[in-house]
Amino acid sequence: MTERRKRLGLRAGMLVVVAILAIVAAGCGGDDESSASQIEGLGSTLEEIQANAREEGEVNVVQWAGYAQLVDEFTAATGCKVNTKDGGSSDDMISLLQTGEYDGVSASGNASVRLMATGDVAPVNTDLIPNYADVQEGIKGQSYNSLDGEPYGVPHGRGPNYLMFRNDMVPADTNSWNVVWEDDQLEKYKGKISIYDDSIFIADAAVYLKATQPDLGIDNPYQLNEEQFNAAVALLKKQAPYVGEYWPGDVAKQIASYTNGDSTVGTTWPYQYVQLTAAKPPVAVTAIKPKEGTTGWSDTWMAYSKAANPNCMYLWMDHMISPEAQAAVAEGFGEAPVNLKACELTKNQNHCAEYHADDEDWWKDVYYWTTPVEDCGDDDDGTTCKTQEDWKTAWTEIRG
Repeated sequence: MTERRKRLGLRAGMLVVVAILAIVAAGCGGDDESSASQIEGLGSTLEEIQANAREEGEVNVVQWAGYAQLVDEFTAATGCKVNTKDGGSSDDMISLLQTGEYDGVSASGNASVRLMATGDVAPVNTDLIPNYADVQEGIKGQSYNSLDGEPYGVPHGRGPNYLMFRNDMVPADTNSWNVVWEDDQLEKYKGKISIYDDSIFIADAAVYLKATQPDLGIDNPYQLNEEQFNAAVALLKKQAPYVGEYWPGDVAKQIASYTNGDSTVGTTWPYQYVQLTAAKPPVAVTAIKPKEGTTGWSDTWMAYSKAANPNCMYLWMDHMISPEAQAAVAEGFGEAPVNLKACELTKNQNHCAEYHADDEDWWKDVYYWTTPVEDCGDDDDGTTCKTQEDWKTAWTEIRG
C-alpha cells in the first residue's frame, strides 16, 4: 500500500465527522473557510501576536512529561507564563483539552487525528510561526499533523518505542521482540515484563505479527481487518498472564520498577532510558529498536480552537521548534529533533547521529502512532478495518 493510499484511507475515515462539523458550523452562521486567524483574539501579524501575548500573560498547555523546555527563557522573551499539565495517554490529552482550560497540546498521532476531525484544534498560519521554515520537509504535511493539505500544528520531535531490558537479566545480544511474545520467553520472564497500558499497544502486536506471520498480510499496523485484528488480540491475551506491570503514562512507575528489578524487559519510551542511564548510580539497561521494527511517535504542538490565550500559544509553538528548545527537549526526552539546527546545540555533539535525526532509512520501520479508522485505504475492495472504539473495547478485554 503506498503512503498516498494510506493517507487517503485515513482521511476517508474522517469524512463523516468532518462533514457533520461543517453542517453544524453552517447552521451557526459560519463560512466555508478554515483559517487559523479565526481563533478569536489572535493577531494577524507577528507583531500583533507579540503585543497581544504580553496582555494575555500566560499559556496553559497539556504535554507529555518533560516536553516543555527553556520555560523561563520563553517567559522572559514573551511575557507569557507557562503552565503545564502532564497527560498520561493520548486519551488523557484529548479529555484535558476538551475541558477548555488549556490553550494547546502536544499530541501524538492517535490523538491529533481525532482532534482535527472534531474541530478541537485549529489549523495554523505557518507564516506567523517563523521557525516552521526550518522543520524537516519530510515531517510536514503528514496525516497526523495536517488535514486536506492544511497544517494543524508544528511538529515537535519523533522517536521509537524501544524494547528495553536489564543487562544483568537479559542476554546482551537480544535483538527481537520475541522476548515479550513467544511462549518460552514469556515463561522465562514471567512477572518481570513491562507493557504500555493503552489500546494503541495493539499495534505493537501487529508489528510483530507483520514480521513473523506474513500470511496475515499486515501492511499498516494501525489498519487491521478482522482476521489481522483478532490475531493481534489473541497474541496480547496470551501475553497478559505473564505481564508484571502495565505502566501508565506516569513514567516514574516504570523507572522505579526497572531500578529495583521488578521489571526486566518490556516496551518503553526513550525518556525512561535516558533517566535510568543518567541516574546515580546508573541502572544498567539497554534500549533498542528490534529487528522486526517498532511503533513510535511524531508529535505535534496544536492550538485549541477556542484558546483563551492564542497569541501566547502561537509564540509557544514557535519557541518549541526553535533550535535551542529543540536541542533541550531532544536530549532531555531522548528523541530526534525536527529542526536540524538543534544538532549544533546539543551538549552531546553526537546526539542527532545517535537518534537518527536525518537518517530517513532508519525510520522506515518505525510506525508512528495514528488513529485506527474503518476505511483501510484499499480503494474499492470493500475491506473494512477495526476502529478506535474496537481497539479500546478489545484492550479492556485484554486487561481483564
